[in-house]
Amino acid sequence: MRLYLFIFALLLYVNVSAQTVVTTSPLYPTETDQITITFDITNANPSGKTSLKNYTGTVYAHTGIYINNDNSSWANVIGTWGNNTTQPSLTKLSTNHFQIVINNARTYYGVTSTSQKITTLNFVLRSSDGTQQTEDIHIALYSAGIAFVFTSPTVSVGFTDPMRSPVFTSAGSTVPISVTAAENSSTIKSTALYVNGVQKATAASGSLSYSFVANNYPTGKNTVKIVAVDVANYKDSTQFVIMKNPTVKNLALPAGNQIGINYGTDPTKVTLAFFAPQKSYVYVIGDFGTTDWKVDTTLFMNCQSVSADSAIWWITIPNLTSGQEYSYQFLVDGNLRIYDPYTEKILDPTDDQYIPATVYPNLKAYPTGKTSGVVGILQTNSTAYSWKTTTFTRPAKEKLVIYELLVRDFVSTHWYKTITDTISYFKKLGVTAIELMPVMEFEGNDSWGYNPRTYFAPDKYYGTKNDLKAFIDACHQNGIAVILDIVLNHAYNSNSMAQLYWDSVNNRPAANNPWFNTASPNTTYSWGNDFNHASKHTKYFVDRVTSFWLTEYKVDGFRFDFSKGFTNTPGDGSAYDASRIAILERMATKIWGVSTGAYVILEHFTANSEEIELANYGMMLWGNLNYNYCQASMGFNTGWNFGDISYKNISWSVPNLVGYMESHDEERVMYKNLNYGNAGTNYYITNLQTALSRVQLAANLFILVPGPKMIWQFGELGYDYSITYNGGNTADKPVRWDYYTDPDRRKLLNTFAALIKLKNNYPAFSSTDFTIDAYLAVKSLYINHATMNVAVFGNFDVSAQNYQTAFQSTGKWYEFFSGDSLTVSGTNPIIALQPGEYRLYTTQRIKKVDSYTGVENVETIPTSYTLSQNYPNPFNPSTTINFSLPKSDMVTIKVYNILGQEVATLVNTEMSAGSHSVKFDAGRLTSGIYIYQLRSGSFVMNKKMMLLK
Repeated sequence: MRLYLFIFALLLYVNVSAQTVVTTSPLYPTETDQITITFDITNANPSGKTSLKNYTGTVYAHTGIYINNDNSSWANVIGTWGNNTTQPSLTKLSTNHFQIVINNARTYYGVTSTSQKITTLNFVLRSSDGTQQTEDIHIALYSAGIAFVFTSPTVSVGFTDPMRSPVFTSAGSTVPISVTAAENSSTIKSTALYVNGVQKATAASGSLSYSFVANNYPTGKNTVKIVAVDVANYKDSTQFVIMKNPTVKNLALPAGNQIGINYGTDPTKVTLAFFAPQKSYVYVIGDFGTTDWKVDTTLFMNCQSVSADSAIWWITIPNLTSGQEYSYQFLVDGNLRIYDPYTEKILDPTDDQYIPATVYPNLKAYPTGKTSGVVGILQTNSTAYSWKTTTFTRPAKEKLVIYELLVRDFVSTHWYKTITDTISYFKKLGVTAIELMPVMEFEGNDSWGYNPRTYFAPDKYYGTKNDLKAFIDACHQNGIAVILDIVLNHAYNSNSMAQLYWDSVNNRPAANNPWFNTASPNTTYSWGNDFNHASKHTKYFVDRVTSFWLTEYKVDGFRFDFSKGFTNTPGDGSAYDASRIAILERMATKIWGVSTGAYVILEHFTANSEEIELANYGMMLWGNLNYNYCQASMGFNTGWNFGDISYKNISWSVPNLVGYMESHDEERVMYKNLNYGNAGTNYYITNLQTALSRVQLAANLFILVPGPKMIWQFGELGYDYSITYNGGNTADKPVRWDYYTDPDRRKLLNTFAALIKLKNNYPAFSSTDFTIDAYLAVKSLYINHATMNVAVFGNFDVSAQNYQTAFQSTGKWYEFFSGDSLTVSGTNPIIALQPGEYRLYTTQRIKKVDSYTGVENVETIPTSYTLSQNYPNPFNPSTTINFSLPKSDMVTIKVYNILGQEVATLVNTEMSAGSHSVKFDAGRLTSGIYIYQLRSGSFVMNKKMMLLK
């Protein structure tokens, strides 16, 4: 039995995007034909790419297919882009003319399943080095039988039921129909056209024309059928639907509803309201009852039209099943299918298949074959999350210690629930807020999240919405605020508001887009499509987004990505901009109207005068001291002045500077220490233990500085993978929770926890009376407060320094880490500091307690050398050796076999006084007795250990 196919290509050749011209032999190729394809790239000019036109080298094809009319992504792609050994080359016929022969498409592309049908061949032609290319080229394949080619109207081939993609018209309009019936090896002797079963036109050939006058036909579905007969009396047919639209009713949106999804008290109904001025008509399509993604006049939307730039389309949909999820889209002007910008969940035909069922169980299936693009979800009477913490007092801004976290790289499951299970870690560390990098649905799954798609739907790759709520709830139960990183500078092309008003010629938002600029006014930095924050429509949308997350998810505030872009003033965004200040102050005022005291944090980096104004208004702003802290930690005296970590040093009057040593955007301090650290006499910052101790040093002169601070995930464990690891900044990074069990890294962790606890529990660390001097090698912080005074010193050089202190008062001062005391008399004492040594003095004795064990942990200086028995012993394959030094000295620890042969050097550097540990990995050695030896100055001690494999 021969089949029919709806097609809309031109009869003689395929003209793809008015660029590359493609011809095929045979004219109507099938899956199993030998197909000769000729490409004419004379007029090829791909948008945003370097054209292949006039290229003289070998041309290669990047090629794949569409299967079963699924045009969402290429399937069965041959090789990878730029790989000349796996991707096919073309035969050059002449300048700009190339050819490829495919003997059998199913074999060529490796399609073996009988349920899979190749419907389109896809190509991008490229140069051998991949720097020049054509646009995407799509070539339709046909089923055996009579092919029907429509030159008018455009008949969609993407869906199995013609009611899912009808041709639209309205009263007073005419639809010209022009169709040709053709076969590869036969001629057509007659063609007939029927409308609603009544014959309307005939022709004694394969070509037929007819004018469908809408006034002559009823509103709604009108079925057009074309029947062709060939000379062998074989009859074939195809049909499509012309949908005559109802008259749009200009009705006011019922009171109590707003743009978006409106759930009332009746769980069997929902009212959808969609903002889309300058559009002619809108249908809702979806899996509602018997409509099943078919266009239906019962889902034709009313319109509340106020002015040329304000129109709200709305409809109340009845007969819903309470608690059931429904997928839906808006079909705008008969040709654009988009998801509801206000939906709280989407389905993506590409990304969702890679989400594990453990992370998102029972995910609703995408309606494959029934629509295309991203779809939204609505659900009446959904299961509400039961909040355990109904009231939460946010930590004061000046006490904030924010932990910036990327779900993907923090836990290997990339799951909110796993992070929720680690809340005790955050509580013991003492952080007062967790800042989640963007969690709204973004393009793809493996991402930092700064390529946003939607703004009300949390990304399913991290779990369900109730998983996210449970995480926030658990944070609040433990006194930890939650801040969302949010991207309102731009959105990417798959965003439905960008698609709704799109300039396809220039591949950017159209000039009449209510929310987006046609291009970013920023001449230096630009991503995606730029929001026009001066537009009243953008202001409304921003306020709805921030209000939603504050109320529905009870978040405590926002970090606004690239807030310097919230302006239409041309330039790089760095200069003072009064219009931007007005935009941000209006936005913050709206936020505080919804939730008093919510945090508003800006990634701004503009003129200091502008930042002062915004800080005085109550907003907090990022303060990037990464370079300076890295220089100081590495022991280099150029650029090592991090004094601007103090808001007072930059002339601010309020402590609204969120200072940081690391953020997601910056290189890791430990990576730089280990790879580029300076060295002194027998002092090497590239040594792991020394590198970790340098981060402890920096933390003392960072966390304790009054004002909010931020740390990047695992910075407290000395995370040492470069930001560029694995292919670039945004590439996924190793999750190293094993660092938690390393004794040297735990020492760093405990230092962070101890310092944060001081900041949380002692009001002196919120004092406004303080000074920080970070210009010289020994850097100092002096804090004055009615409860106690504080003095912190740290030697950032690679050589010992004698430092004349400036203690604020005489009398007893207590060193926090060692528990020692110092009596200060009238003359400020000079203290000797070894390289990397730090001291924290207070006028009140404070016990240092290990947050993770609850045991008092005073780092007293040993009075003698000790070398402890390794643990475990026997061991396989690694063990830990603990030792202590009464003074700073050159230290070596070596391992020998029973014959006295050296097998490993574990330590060979100058080390400070105190207790230390080193790990020995004997994975490459055989079982037996080994000797480890500590040598420091004239002191030498040996101990035995047993490796037992």
